[in-house]
Amino acid sequence: MCLAIPGQIINITGEDLNRIGKVSFGGAVKQVNLAYVPEAKVHDYVIVHVGFALSILDEEEATKTLNYLQEMEII
Repeated sequence: MCLAIPGQIINITGEDLNRIGKVSFGGAVKQVNLAYVPEAKVHDYVIVHVGFALSILDEEEATKTLNYLQEMEII
């Protein structure tokens, strides 16, 4: 099973294919490649799979998903 997790961008460095964001997943911060979401900006929520942000997600949907994952004890 593959799982993509929502996280919030807290910092962005680099440009184009080298855009890297620090993304917070409920407190755990990881570096994520933002090449697939060039329009993403700080404070946006993104769906992340294997180190790549795949899409931007609105805050309400991100919060719901994070709550479900916490209830299932995945995160």
